[in-house]
Order: sequence, then C-alpha cells, then structure tokens
Amino acid sequence: MISHRVFGAGLIGGFVAGALLKRGQTVSVVARPQVRKKLEGGLLLTDLEGHQARVPSPDFAPQAPAPGDRAPDYLWLTVKCTSVIDAVPDLERHLGPGTVLICCQNGLGSEGPVKAAFPGNTVLRGMVAFNVAEPAPGHFHRGSGGSLIIEADPGVSELPAAVSSGLMPVELSTEMDAVLWAKLQLNLVNAVNALSDVPVREMLGQRGYRRVFAACMRELLAVTGALGVALPRLTALPPTWLPRLLSQPDWLFTQIAKSMLEVDPTVRTSMWWDISQGKATEIDYLNGNVVAAGRRNGIPTPVNEHIIRLVKAAESEHHSPGLSPERLLQETGLD
Repeated sequence: MISHRVFGAGLIGGFVAGALLKRGQTVSVVARPQVRKKLEGGLLLTDLEGHQARVPSPDFAPQAPAPGDRAPDYLWLTVKCTSVIDAVPDLERHLGPGTVLICCQNGLGSEGPVKAAFPGNTVLRGMVAFNVAEPAPGHFHRGSGGSLIIEADPGVSELPAAVSSGLMPVELSTEMDAVLWAKLQLNLVNAVNALSDVPVREMLGQRGYRRVFAACMRELLAVTGALGVALPRLTALPPTWLPRLLSQPDWLFTQIAKSMLEVDPTVRTSMWWDISQGKATEIDYLNGNVVAAGRRNGIPTPVNEHIIRLVKAAESEHHSPGLSPERLLQETGLD
C-alpha cells in the first residue's frame, strides 16, 4: 500500500488529502491545531461536474515524528509559495531516504529551496489546474475543471493509475516548465480578481476586467516567445488565442467562451482570500515572474508591473480595493 503525507491542509492540501483517501490510499496530514479540529469530523469533497465523496478524517502526523516512525512514500507539499522556505526545516522530520516530494505551488521556482535542502530525495513539481473553495469547514469544492499534473519521473510512472479519480484527475508531464508557464498565464487572473473584489465568474463577465487580464497575458506570451517556450493547451483554446478572446465584447465573449464561465458562481481566487485574511500573496511568484523574466530578456511588462504595485498596496491595507473595470484600466495604463 502506498503511503502519502500531505504537508499543509489548506484548500489544495485538504482536497488532495480527501481525494487520496477516496482512492483508498494511506494518508496522513501535517496541519495546525485549528485545521486539525476542523477536519476531525471527516471531509466532504464535491466538484462542478457533480462528483461527491465523504471520507473519514485523515490521520494527523505529529509535527515531529518519533524516531523509527515509517516515513511516507510520497510527501505532498501544498503550502503556498510564500511559506515554502519556512517549511523546509519541518519537512526534514517527515522524510525517509526514498520519500518522493511533490511540490504543488503556483508560479515558477518555488521548489528550488526544497531541492537544495534534500538533494538525496526525488523532488518533483506538481501543478494543480483547478480551483478549490471551502464552502463550509471540511467541505472542499473543486469549482473548475482541470487536472493535477505531476512532473514525469521513472519512479512515479504508476502513480496516476493509483490516485487519479473523477474528483482529482492526475497525469504526468515531461514538459513541466512549459506546463507551469501555461498555468501561470491562467493564474494572472488571480490579481485581477483580488483587485476587483467580485467572484471570478462575475468578473469574467465584464470586458474591462478581461482587457486587463488579456494585457497581462500578452506580456507573458511575449516573454515565453523570447524564451522559446511553447505553451501547452490547458483550456479549450490555444494559449495564444486567449487574449483575443478575452478582449471581445461581452455578448460575443459569453457566446464563445462558455467553458471559461463554467466556474462556480461563488469562487474567488486564492489571492483574494489572502488579501482578505491579511496574508502575504503570491504576487511575486506570479506576475512577478513575468516581470523578472521580461527584464532579463528585454521585454517590457508595464501592465504586470502596475498590477504588482496595486496588489502590494492592497496587502498593506488588508483588504481589496474593489476597483471597478474602468478604474483598473486607468490604474494599469490601458485607458
């Protein structure tokens, strides 16, 4: 029996733990006391496609396992990018020489500190292409489509067959850099949503917000073009078509982009939640990566730079500014 340990039981960690339990895997979770209390009654998993599962509470691993405790076969690191470095000292207590670490963070490069700290372990990147919300304590809802994509490695070739399900499709990729850039293109919506202070579906229904999102995408595509990175398709349309689609009038967008609007009407992005809870956002790992790569390659990225400034201001004030589409266009220099 494969054993898994999920390190961090937030939205993604809670959903992953529940989906693994649903597949009959041996699962333990490393979580803070308040999170443990919330999950003690079991987990409810649902998704946009109608899948549903109730699973018992996972076992909770101690922060410092006793000597001789069996290390997991897989350790899923599901903390945010901003918490990876702080997690490294604690991770060491949960690893054995054969433990495979799967880093499930947004953006690019957050797995670097883990690889540097544990050169003897296999460290793989994971990309969660779907959105997870928590409508009630212990209820994790996958509010959009997409798979969990894991960096291909000979040691994990049988993992998808063991853990994949309708609730959490799992696949492997040999082109993880390109996959992460493609996910980053979609994740550029996070900041726009955080600044708008409305649910994602409502936000996508307004052309002004979509124009800002599209402008951020165009800068990323210019950067990846300079890098020679061919982005894989993670949506129904090729990545290069998305900015044009987003820029269409509302009536046309709603006709041809139905799949983009197949999002739970209450879903907001993790960046909105971070700002509303007074936490540091992942803006430096998302839009910040576009800006940094643009500077290295002589590609201007003014819209993403404006977005970073606005998000950092919202971080300092601990709430979303609730910018209208017109105001956000002005603030980003697009109108």
